[in-house]
Amino acid sequence: MSRKPSMILPVLPLRNLVLFPGVVMPVDVGRARSLQLIEEITKGRAQGARLAVGTQRDPDVDEPSAEEIHPVGVVAEIVKVVRVAEMRLTVVLRGLERVRFEGFNEGEKFPRVTCLPVEESLGSGVEVQGLAMAVRDAAKQLISLAPDIPDEAARIVDQAQDPARLGDVAASYLDITVDEKLELLGESDVGKRLQRVLQHLRHRSEVYKVKEKIDSQVRAEFTRHQREAVLRQKLKALQEDLGEGEEGDDLGEFEEKIVKAQMTPEVEKQARKQLERLRQMPAQSAEYTVTRTYLEWLVELPWSKLTEDHLDLGAARRILDEDHYDLEKVKKRILEYLAVRKLKPDKKGPILCLAGPPGVGKTSLGKSIARALGRQFVRISLGGVRDEAEVRGHRRTYIGALPGRIIQGMRKAGVRNPVFILDELDKLGHDWTGDPAAALLEALDPEQNNQFSDHYVEVPFDLSQVMFIGTANQIEPIPPALKDRLEILEIPGYTRNEKLKIARDHLVPKQLKEHGLDDKGMSLTDAALYEVIDRYTREAGVRNMERELASLCRAVAVVVAEGGTPKWNVDVGDLAGPLGPVKFWPEMAERTEVPGVTTGLAWTESGGDILFIEATTMPGKSQFILTGHLGDVMQESAQAALTYVRARSERFGIEPSFFEKSDIHVHVPSGAIPKDGPSAGVAIATALVSLLSGRRVRSDVAMTGEITLRGNVLPIGGVKEKTLAAHRAGIKRVFLPAQNAKDLVDVPKEILDAMTITLVKRVEEVIDAVLEPASAATPPRRPTEPASQPPATA
Repeated sequence: MSRKPSMILPVLPLRNLVLFPGVVMPVDVGRARSLQLIEEITKGRAQGARLAVGTQRDPDVDEPSAEEIHPVGVVAEIVKVVRVAEMRLTVVLRGLERVRFEGFNEGEKFPRVTCLPVEESLGSGVEVQGLAMAVRDAAKQLISLAPDIPDEAARIVDQAQDPARLGDVAASYLDITVDEKLELLGESDVGKRLQRVLQHLRHRSEVYKVKEKIDSQVRAEFTRHQREAVLRQKLKALQEDLGEGEEGDDLGEFEEKIVKAQMTPEVEKQARKQLERLRQMPAQSAEYTVTRTYLEWLVELPWSKLTEDHLDLGAARRILDEDHYDLEKVKKRILEYLAVRKLKPDKKGPILCLAGPPGVGKTSLGKSIARALGRQFVRISLGGVRDEAEVRGHRRTYIGALPGRIIQGMRKAGVRNPVFILDELDKLGHDWTGDPAAALLEALDPEQNNQFSDHYVEVPFDLSQVMFIGTANQIEPIPPALKDRLEILEIPGYTRNEKLKIARDHLVPKQLKEHGLDDKGMSLTDAALYEVIDRYTREAGVRNMERELASLCRAVAVVVAEGGTPKWNVDVGDLAGPLGPVKFWPEMAERTEVPGVTTGLAWTESGGDILFIEATTMPGKSQFILTGHLGDVMQESAQAALTYVRARSERFGIEPSFFEKSDIHVHVPSGAIPKDGPSAGVAIATALVSLLSGRRVRSDVAMTGEITLRGNVLPIGGVKEKTLAAHRAGIKRVFLPAQNAKDLVDVPKEILDAMTITLVKRVEEVIDAVLEPASAATPPRRPTEPASQPPATA
């Protein structure tokens, strides 16, 4: 085969384009030298002019030199020239043959180059023909898949019979890089060129297949959404025609509420997920209502809203004193909390528990604490709650599910740091549905309540900024694990003078205002208030006293409403009409005027109380009878007291054989009320000695203490409550165990001044001090002789 002669032709450099032999391609020409080249070679002829076409290596170079043009290009002829603008042409070129560039000559107007034809190697004819067929099929498949390749390209591929030209035509339709196309242009081995082209064609076909699959899925999803949107629009129009068109119109507001709530990322993700589900549901489905309710709870909970604490200790002290009289221990603790909060704002709040009898102001004290701190106040009552779901909520799978009371309280408060009152902690119950006290453990643990989990909400809620305050009448029923998380502040009952002060400063003004008498000039004398305290109420708190004052105000309101003129300055003599006869009489002297009766002191959940213990003997067979609804511990104390008295009968002047032919009956009145505890041991022993020695017990004394068989007096609890009860009953002297001397610190000074507190270590000390000496009026009697009783009065 003879070698083709070389040619010297002007060069047209291309940017980001590669022209292959046998391919027709339009080229935009805008550079000055390129424009001059086209105009020069097309003078006098519209088409047919030939030139060399090469691709420059760096597309950013405006006038490339010989070294910057790829050494392999094509000889092309101009098919058509179209002027697009004054300095812009579109030239349609047809590639003729593959050439190698040598001997660049810059020239005067535009560069020229010597073009050496590239000899192409066909290799094995059968292999090349097979590759050509595979390339043709792959090219047609790509053309059918690629939307940017015109359909007439398939016809051009069919017309290319020469394997070399077929490879060049197929390569021109490939969406590959310029460097990859230049590699194909520079490959002189037709077989290798066809193999590379085939690889590229198949790869691009696979890419288009995947793309077509994805596009099909997207189109299907878009069509579904479009169809749902159309149907939803039609449904909305029908609902509007039926007067039900407001359903779901406010779903857009949820987006604003989610942003405004400033949720944590985890909660916001959940909220948006539920909102998206809601948008895709029909409004008539049951799931729509459930999801919407859940989303409303999420957006309305205070995820980030806080109130600023008032850290002025002076103002807080003034507010606490205005709302409550006394309660110095609790007020001191609140001021300490404020002080620590002021010095260390990130300090976790305490879990306080106010324990005391009813009516002493535990719940109202929580309101005062909230007012002093400048926080919102929320209260939930736990009395009788037996279901764990009441605290932690129900799963949303249940019909009518709701969050627990804690989350409900937080929504009601509207802020993340309210004062939260957990009322009646000691009255929580439990059954097969769960233990609510155990459910409270997480909420009341400062180390883990920043991630409190409610079964309904299902996302953690931060309770670490909440100031929890529990209330209870008794500490013992609270489970140990829950009690361990509480800082217990005991609130005892009030003294007589404290009740007068509370009534004068708080209760009377409140009741006068509530009954419309605050502007009428009505007042009560101190004597009238003392009468209400002593004769109409007997309690540790002031709740019943407030009820009696309300009854008095109602009676006055009736007189005023009927046009009458009541007595505005109410005294003792004016109480019998509105309040009825007195309810409590001093009965100490009457109860203890016979031997065998002593006055003990007891602690109840309503505060302290006095306890009469009566003993009598009768002929019998050495039985020891105990009545009065006594518990096991109290019965054992009575047995110990009897053993002590029998063992020391000679010391107390009692016949040693008194128990052989006699029965002894010990009774504690108010038999319907359960009684238990060891603190009545001293009083029972004294009653037995009084009975069997015939000596009366002084009427103005009371005693308490646990007894041992050797006569030691052991310490007891509830000293303050018991001394307050003794003071209310008019007791002048109280005997306490010596080891309870430390508890007298909590007893108000006015009580200590009004009574004599005697501390004893042995039962003998009490018996010798409280028994009156035997007199002729009360002769000694035989153990089997019953004690004389006062005549009954009608």
